[in-house]
Amino acid sequence: MKATTLALTALTLTSSACASNFTVGLQTPVPVVEYNLTWKCEDCTPEEQYVLEELQKQTKITDKNALATLMGNIKQESKFISNICEGGARVSYENCLSGGYGLIQWTSIGRYKGLGKFCGRFDCDPSSLQGQVRWMINEPIFQRVLPEFEGRGQSISQYMVPAYYWLGWGIKGNREVYAWDYTEKFVLA
Repeated sequence: MKATTLALTALTLTSSACASNFTVGLQTPVPVVEYNLTWKCEDCTPEEQYVLEELQKQTKITDKNALATLMGNIKQESKFISNICEGGARVSYENCLSGGYGLIQWTSIGRYKGLGKFCGRFDCDPSSLQGQVRWMINEPIFQRVLPEFEGRGQSISQYMVPAYYWLGWGIKGNREVYAWDYTEKFVLA
C-alpha cells in the first residue's frame, strides 16, 4: 500500500501596529517524504515472509484480506514447503512423479510442466521457493484471477471464489481459517 504525504508551503503572518495591516511571507517548503507501506508478518516463517513480500512487490495487491486469502491457500496446499510432493514426500521437481508439487501443488501436467519450462527459460530452480514464487505470480492461471485480488476490498469469503478458480482445490480444508489467522498477524509498516 503506498501512502504519499503532501507538503504545504508555510505562510507567516506578521502584524504591524495597526491590526488591519497584515503582510504574508513565504517560508522554505517542507521536504516531502514518501513512505511505501506494505503488509508485514513478523510472526511468520521466513518462507511466508518472502511470499508476502513478493506478492506485494510483483503485483498491485494491497488489500489485507486478498493477501491473507492467497497466503492461507498456499499454507493449505504446502505449508510453504516448496519441495513437497503430494502426500508429503520431500523431493526435487524432477522426482515428484505423481500428484501435485510445490507451493500450490501444481497437479495438472500443463501446470507442472509450466513450472519446469518457466524455470528453464528464466534460469531458476523449480524446486526452490524463489523459482516457484516467480512462476506462481507469472503463471497464466494466476494472471487471469489477479485483477480480482487487486484493490477490490472484499471479505476473505469473497476472495475464496477467485482463489478456487486459481487452484481448483478438491478439499477446502483449513485455507479460510489460515487466511483469518494471517489477518491477525499482518501489520502495515
